[in-house]
Amino acid sequence: MLHEISFHSFNDRDEVQGWVYVPACKPKGIVQVIHGFGEHSRRYFHMIVKFMDAGYIVAADDHVGHGKTAMYNNTWGDWGDAGFHTMMEDEHKLKEIVNEMYPDLPYFLFGHSMGSFITRDFAAKYGEELAGITICGTTGHFRGATEAETALLAAVAEGKGKESDPSFTTDLMGWMCERCGNVSIGNEWICSDPYVQKDHAEDPFDAFTKPTTNQSLLYFVQMMKAITGTEWASKVPSDLPIYNIGGDQDPVGEYGKGIYEVSNWLVDTGHNVKTRVYSGYRHEIHNYDDLKDEVEAGIVSFMDSVLNE
Repeated sequence: MLHEISFHSFNDRDEVQGWVYVPACKPKGIVQVIHGFGEHSRRYFHMIVKFMDAGYIVAADDHVGHGKTAMYNNTWGDWGDAGFHTMMEDEHKLKEIVNEMYPDLPYFLFGHSMGSFITRDFAAKYGEELAGITICGTTGHFRGATEAETALLAAVAEGKGKESDPSFTTDLMGWMCERCGNVSIGNEWICSDPYVQKDHAEDPFDAFTKPTTNQSLLYFVQMMKAITGTEWASKVPSDLPIYNIGGDQDPVGEYGKGIYEVSNWLVDTGHNVKTRVYSGYRHEIHNYDDLKDEVEAGIVSFMDSVLNE
């Protein structure tokens, strides 16, 4: 069963477009899939089906400025004016809607890349409502984030928040193909498979190649800074089960260093976190043909283990 839903965004402007996928069996839990920067939730369809096959209802939406939500509202790359918590609050609204539809089921989050940042922000505010979280392709100290915030704050103060200066994106993320050899598209850092790169670049619902407003890019940087260090980790409930996964050739996680930074912040604040780093793989470990089944099975195993405790 598939439910298509729409709800008013925290930014008080957009109508967020979402979906609830229900398996044809008695569900044992719910997992909300939270997509990353410049993409959309249906890039996770293989994972969504695997979660359904494992007995989980799956909820997902396209963030403001992204995917079908951007198309519906004509707001590509513009996240509105309500601040960097907008997407996190939208994800919480989606959870409330799904809980009303299917009450009294354990609720998990899976977030990839920016989706992992949103998941971490969510856990710091609403973690008591969750059974567990999986963060995938996350970041520790993101290279250049502090400098980017300073420059973007200045641009917004000058009244250029709704403009899109590509130099800011280049300064923030232009280094991310440094280990990719020959670069022709600019997204090679996501996966070494050229078919995944091509699919990502040519997807009409993908905003990665579309301009992002300076203000929205500022929100993106502020989102990363808000989930940094033990100050963030101490806000996450200490008994929340956490599964932290990624590839050791992922620049977002500084090639493994950032992944362990996050796990260590959590351990230092009394959390029990399971960490799995896949050697030789870039950012989208769930899109490698030879790895995605293993990655998805690991997430299902983590969620099942929480339910069986």
